[in-house]
Amino acid sequence: MMTKLNKKSLIVISLIIGLLVLDQVVKIWIKTNMSLGESIMVFGDWFQIKFIENDGAAYGLELGGEGGKLVLSLVRIVLISLLFYWIVKLIKNNEKTGVLIGISLVLCGAVGNMIDSIFYGIMFSESTYWEVANFVSYGEGYSSWLHGSVVDMLYFPIINIESMPEWIPFFGGKQYTFFSPIFNLADSYITCGAFYLLLFHRKDFLKKL
Repeated sequence: MMTKLNKKSLIVISLIIGLLVLDQVVKIWIKTNMSLGESIMVFGDWFQIKFIENDGAAYGLELGGEGGKLVLSLVRIVLISLLFYWIVKLIKNNEKTGVLIGISLVLCGAVGNMIDSIFYGIMFSESTYWEVANFVSYGEGYSSWLHGSVVDMLYFPIINIESMPEWIPFFGGKQYTFFSPIFNLADSYITCGAFYLLLFHRKDFLKKL
């Protein structure tokens, strides 16, 4: 029993640490090598590395102003604490490895974006459309604790039509981009973890709620 618990704990810890390191390495590279709005074409126009920052939740969803950002950061801290407690409890109860992996992905994504919110405002100078950010001394950053902006960079404008035909309702004469959100690895961890649980471990997961 203890061997299985130790093995599952090692899997969860290794997964979370590995994915968090990858998320932060990518974000820090983007932050210190690209200016806001700068793009790198990866596969034609449909996959780009495009640097933006957002003050809100996954996929650029936002709450208003500095107060909204603070509320969102505090909500993230509470959710991360609950997820961490839940994972520890599930490991002790010898839960299926698949369920633990799914929840760990969600936790990892939440922690990844929380790191941006807590530390990036005090670690970096401001990113602008003409200047790349740098590491700075404490107190010289662009913002304060819990008010940092989340770094996003993954952009998949799979269908991008400059001007839709006039006869199409609502979109006639307008530019249309299919899947316009710009997101990061942490966002994808949350999405993949949630879909993985729903598709492959729905019954096991719902029993634990």
